[in-house]
Amino acid sequence: ARRAARVAQGVVLRPPPPRLDGLGVAAAQLSADRGASVGGDLYEAVGTEHGVRVVMGDVRGHGLDALGTVAAVLGSFREAAHDEARLDGVLRRLERALARHLRERARAAHPSAGGTADLDHPVAEEFVTVLLLEIGRGGALGVLNCGHPWPYRLTGTAVEPLTRAEPLPPLGPFPLPADLAPHRCEPLRPAESLVLFTDGAEDAR
Repeated sequence: ARRAARVAQGVVLRPPPPRLDGLGVAAAQLSADRGASVGGDLYEAVGTEHGVRVVMGDVRGHGLDALGTVAAVLGSFREAAHDEARLDGVLRRLERALARHLRERARAAHPSAGGTADLDHPVAEEFVTVLLLEIGRGGALGVLNCGHPWPYRLTGTAVEPLTRAEPLPPLGPFPLPADLAPHRCEPLRPAESLVLFTDGAEDAR
């Protein structure tokens, strides 16, 4: 079962291409919990006509339920990143996809549908932290953050958070605000790097 779960996760979390529109890209996933066969991390980087767009997120919990939520969010991002001209449009698409997925999960788990509802972990309490990043021409940086750790910017030997702005709440428990504009950061310059990560990197020893 663990082997099948790892294969499924490998299909959902595809390795990014090494280069995207002049940017070097690399990703890795390692569960901090040795007993967890499938984690809730999600990431993707795609080149679009709007710039390189990146999503990094973390689904509450782990296992096949978490993997289903990862697949729903990533599937929405892979379409919305190309379709939506604005980054806030991408985030709203992710919010709708997550809400739809959780409604379907709740219906499937209800006893009337032949499922067994888990009262200790109700679907209503599910959430996903999401960081959306857009790197445009000249390294212009726009970011939307829903409860996720901020990336770090590496410049030579200096390491600092991309920004110290207050993030929005995670997707799921609360609706997105009506006024939603990406946070603009200092442009990404040649030889600089951005390191995106999930909170498991902070929690693990």
